[in-house]
Amino acid sequence: MRVAAVGDVHFALDSRGTLAPFWAKLHEQADLFVLAGDLTRVGSPDEAKALADELSVVQVPIVAVLGNHDYQSNEQERIIDILRDARVQVLDGTATTLTVGSRTIGIAGAKGFGGGFAGACATSFGEPEMKAFIGYTEKIAHRLEGALREAETADYRVALLHYAPIDETIEGEKRQIYPFLGSYLLAEAIDRVGCDIVFHGHAHHGREKGATPGGIPVRNVAQPVLRHAYNVYCLDHDHEDFAGIDRAPG
Repeated sequence: MRVAAVGDVHFALDSRGTLAPFWAKLHEQADLFVLAGDLTRVGSPDEAKALADELSVVQVPIVAVLGNHDYQSNEQERIIDILRDARVQVLDGTATTLTVGSRTIGIAGAKGFGGGFAGACATSFGEPEMKAFIGYTEKIAHRLEGALREAETADYRVALLHYAPIDETIEGEKRQIYPFLGSYLLAEAIDRVGCDIVFHGHAHHGREKGATPGGIPVRNVAQPVLRHAYNVYCLDHDHEDFAGIDRAPG
């Protein structure tokens, strides 16, 4: 099973034509395509329509989650509708199971949120605003865990996020902003259920490879990290590292 992945394409009207030439050949390397949030620059429906047009050349199933940029204009529901009309499955604390040949792959997707990581994290203590902040992350982590359980019968399982579940793949970012890049609660939810690989974006100056405390491979697929139109990851159970096996030029 080969999964192409990228995040943080920040697509805008002036981005037209920049990715389609590479995405048009994606089916030669991958069985499906996942998008790890920040699909648009400022979350406008026009940007989503431009991205939908760009994705029209993709010949494999497409699954996505939204990122924080996609919420900027408070048009996230419209963006979801536009992408779904373009045959992109957009997940929000939900799961989908796809059949590829004789095998199935379950994808559990959630945007995620911030809060920080073990030893340097916020807690739901004190002001109502802090309780709401962490409560939102807890809610998303709980929904992600439920979505992974929903996909338990699939041959392969993927967790698709925008925010990071571990700090290893955001190393390179300023430590002061770690609490805004992800949360350990996401990794805890993933490790309780298990999956084959986790994809996220958001951290443009991070690094590609890491693992949850439970040993599940995590890949930061933000385009500024990959510096490609996508990477392809092999999920065969006998593959040693689930590493990117191919890189599209970009």
